[in-house]
Amino acid sequence: MAEQLQQLILDTLDTQSTLPDSRALKIPGQSSPASSHDAQITILGALNSLLSREMITYETHEVSSHVLTPEGVQIVREGSHEARVWAALPERGSAPLSAQDLKKAVGDEAAKVGQGRAFKSGWIAKEGNGFVKAVSNITDTTQIELRELESSGTLVAGEKALAELRKRKLIMQRKGQWFTVHKGANFSTSIAKPETDLTVDMLTSGSWKKSTFKKYNFEADGIPTSGGALHPILKVREEIRGIFLEMGFEEMPTGTFVESGFWCFDALFVPQLHPARELQDTFYLSDPSTSLPPPSDYYERVARVHEHGGYDSIGYRTPWSHEESHKLLLRTHTTASSAAMLYKLAAKCRGEDIDGDLSVKSQPGAANLSDDGFRPAKLFSIDRVFRNETMDATHLAEFHQVEGVVADRNLTLADLIGFMRTFFRKMGMKNLRFKPAYNPYTEPSLEIFAWHPLLEKWVEIGNSGMFRPEMLAPMGFPPDVRVHGWGIGLERPTMIRYGVNNIRTLVGHKTSIENVENSPAVMF
Repeated sequence: MAEQLQQLILDTLDTQSTLPDSRALKIPGQSSPASSHDAQITILGALNSLLSREMITYETHEVSSHVLTPEGVQIVREGSHEARVWAALPERGSAPLSAQDLKKAVGDEAAKVGQGRAFKSGWIAKEGNGFVKAVSNITDTTQIELRELESSGTLVAGEKALAELRKRKLIMQRKGQWFTVHKGANFSTSIAKPETDLTVDMLTSGSWKKSTFKKYNFEADGIPTSGGALHPILKVREEIRGIFLEMGFEEMPTGTFVESGFWCFDALFVPQLHPARELQDTFYLSDPSTSLPPPSDYYERVARVHEHGGYDSIGYRTPWSHEESHKLLLRTHTTASSAAMLYKLAAKCRGEDIDGDLSVKSQPGAANLSDDGFRPAKLFSIDRVFRNETMDATHLAEFHQVEGVVADRNLTLADLIGFMRTFFRKMGMKNLRFKPAYNPYTEPSLEIFAWHPLLEKWVEIGNSGMFRPEMLAPMGFPPDVRVHGWGIGLERPTMIRYGVNNIRTLVGHKTSIENVENSPAVMF
């Protein structure tokens, strides 16, 4: 039928030069003009085929039309609800039909809707406990109007009648189009299918010289390439990493997934016999179960401040357990790596040289090394941590932690809050709140909340605080050195950005490769 329709369009143009209105065409096999929406879609396909060969050009005209809803189609076939109610009732003077019998005759929906409309039109009347016809003849205007709309797409009665039918949900408005068609540069009444490929046989025989080739469509969408794709978490990770680097931070080495209890807890002044330690829900290793010893002098200073106090602190006043300190575990936070880096940063302050991967450079505008050997530093890390948590839609046993620390002289809580506002503003979070909190190794401590415009509520996004003197002084830092740190999860902002409700569809075997490939890049 497609070729017949194309031929019809060409023949019409050959005789008329222009086809002013495509709705006047009669599609082959149909008796009425192509005024319906579906008919114009069919014509559009034929026009595009001819346009690709430059045989015609056309202009598109937008138009609004109405189509029948399923209820409207039923009324065209069976009559309106009010007409069906009237037809089911006896003449006046006969025994009236009860409401229950009327429902059985026309159905619950028709009886419910049609009864009121029939009364309003004066078609029926109530007698005794039932209903009878009030008039001997009626005109089912609703059915007539719907039939007119079905055949022509318009209604002579005008907008008021259309509005009433829309109100009754018997019709719905639909955008449509029709076309004005003109002859193209290659107009001909003969349809010759153009060649799409240049073959070896054509080149050998020379037939390509007489062949007509289909014009290239450079605006057509190509076949999507099946290349690699970054996981949404990696995209958000790189975005956050870029913010840190932009602000002059250096990335810490965090490849040590297995840590000792000393670096993960004791060095951070987390008590050995305090419930705060159990809150970590830690994975402990069974083989090997104990770690190599930490630096002996530092170990003794940490043990002393835990057991007896020091540096203006009374400590925890509990017996020190070497066994607890040497247990091997999967790190519960990357703050263990931060503690190790701060210990190396304080080496010059202790008068030591430590070999390793510490490469902290002097910060722009910072003073050179003073007599006590301290130099300011800004460090960050983004890596995996492990906690023995019950897995659900928002929690996993393995996730990523984003952490940053700033070390300088005479830092205050105001510096921390100001830095947090700058950092999160770069992530697109401008409206922040801070709430006092408790952490064993920071005092004061703050929870960070941001206003989420989509959720329309305050959402906790991180934790922060000033590292305690009981943590910094045993490392060897001068008394005026302060360190503030903060941490956020990586999975939660990724879930919010990509509209993921269940973290198990973002990480793990249920992750959709198609979603990974189609996920757009995220800019905070």
